[in-house]
Amino acid sequence: MAPAPDPVPEVTPEAGLGAPAPEAAVQLEEREPPSTTGLPRAPNLPLDEPVESEPPPTAPNPAPVVLQELVLLGREVPPKTSTRLAWAPTQSFEGIYVDTPVLVVNGVEPGPTLCLTAAMHGDELNGIETVRRVLYNLDAGKLKGAVIGVPIVNLQGFHAGSRYLTDRRDLNRYFPGDPKGSSASRLAYSFFHEVIAHCDALVDLHTGSFYRTNLPQLRGDLRNPRVVQLTKGFGSTVVVHSEGTAGTLRRAAVEVGIPAVTLEAGGPSVLSEDAVSHSVKAIRTLLNHLGMTTRFSLWGDPEPVYYNSVWERAQVGGIVFSRVSLGQTVKRGDVLGTVTNPITNVRTRIISNHNGRIIGMALNQVVQPGFATHHIGITPPKGQISPPEDVVATDPGSARQLADVTTDTPAGSGEEAAESEQPDASAVEENHTPAVENSADEVGDEDLEED
Repeated sequence: MAPAPDPVPEVTPEAGLGAPAPEAAVQLEEREPPSTTGLPRAPNLPLDEPVESEPPPTAPNPAPVVLQELVLLGREVPPKTSTRLAWAPTQSFEGIYVDTPVLVVNGVEPGPTLCLTAAMHGDELNGIETVRRVLYNLDAGKLKGAVIGVPIVNLQGFHAGSRYLTDRRDLNRYFPGDPKGSSASRLAYSFFHEVIAHCDALVDLHTGSFYRTNLPQLRGDLRNPRVVQLTKGFGSTVVVHSEGTAGTLRRAAVEVGIPAVTLEAGGPSVLSEDAVSHSVKAIRTLLNHLGMTTRFSLWGDPEPVYYNSVWERAQVGGIVFSRVSLGQTVKRGDVLGTVTNPITNVRTRIISNHNGRIIGMALNQVVQPGFATHHIGITPPKGQISPPEDVVATDPGSARQLADVTTDTPAGSGEEAAESEQPDASAVEENHTPAVENSADEVGDEDLEED
C-alpha cells in the first residue's frame, strides 16, 4: 500500500495583505533555507498585485546569494520578500490599542533601508495613499535594500478623524519617547525603538494643519550633510530649511544619526490627487537616487531651496480671501489676500513684506487676529547649506543602537513677533509695524508646521 502523501501546509492570509495561491506557498516553503535566528519567517506576498489575482509564474532562481535577512518586529523577512507585519505598542491595559500594519519589501540585493511613515496626525490622509501606492508597486525581485512603510502611525486619531491621540496629545511632540512616561510618550518610545531604529533614512509624510494647505515640499535640517544629500533625491520638489521642533519624529531620528526629512503636501482631511501624485513620484525618484531601483528618465529641474521662510498673519479677525495661489512668486508690497469684517464690511489687505514664493497658505475661512495665512519661502544666500554626504546602509539584521534619551514633555516653539498687515486704502484700519523675519520653526503656533 502506497504511503499517504504529506499534508499540504495551511496558508493563512492574516500575516499579509493577500493570501498567495496554495501551490505557490508550498513551493516557497520547500525552497526556504532554515531560519538563522529562530524567529518565524514572514510570508512572501505579492504586494504589487491585486489581492484576488494569481501571482505570476517565476523563472528558475539563479545561483543562491547569501544575504542578511531583515529582522523586524519579531519576524525574519528574507530577501526578495514582500509582506505585512504589525506593530503592537506595549500598554498597561490589554486590548486598548489595535495593532498597526507595517508593510515591508526586502529586496534581492543589499542596500539601505528606507522608512516611510504617514498619518502621524490622524487627519492627514495624503501620506496614507502615498505609502500605499509606493509599497504596492515595488518589486522585491528588483529592489536593492528594503523599504518599510507605515501608512497610519496614529490609528487612534485616524479612527476619530482627529489630528491628535484620544487624550488630545500630539504624538509628534513626544519622540523619542519614554517607556515610563505618558501614554503618548510610551507610544512614541515603542514606535521609535521597534521600527525607526531599523531605518537608514526616513521620510515622514504630512500635510498642512487647521485648514491650511502646502505646496509639495521637503523640510529638513540643512546644516546636516546627510540630510542635505537626502533632499537632493526627490526631483522637482521645493526644499525648506527647518531644524524641526523638539519632540518630532524627524528631529529625533536625525539626533540618533538617521537622516530624515518631512514631505509636506496638501491639506488635512481631504485626499488631493495632485499632492499624492507628486509625493509618489518624489519617493520613486528618491529610490532611484539611493540606488535601490532603476529609472530611465529624470524628473525635471531642481526646485529652489529656501533657507528662510516666514508666515504673514491676519492682524484683524474676519473672513480671509486669498488673492494668490500655491507656488506663486510674490514681491514685497504684493497683496496676498484680504480679511473682511462681515458685520462692518471693513476690508483689510494682507501685504507681503518679502520677496519669495507661496509655499503654504490658509484656505478661505473665518480667522482670528494673528492667524497665519500665507507662508513665504525666501531665497537663501549662498554658503548656508552644508555640503552633502551619502546615506549609508547599516546591518539589516539588527536595530540601530539608540542612546537612552527619552522625551515626555512636548516642546513648543517660542513666540514670534506678529507679521505685518497693511490696510486697504478704502478701509478704516490702522497701519501696523513691519514684522521681524523668523524661520518656519519660530512660529508661535506649535502645530502650524509639519511636526
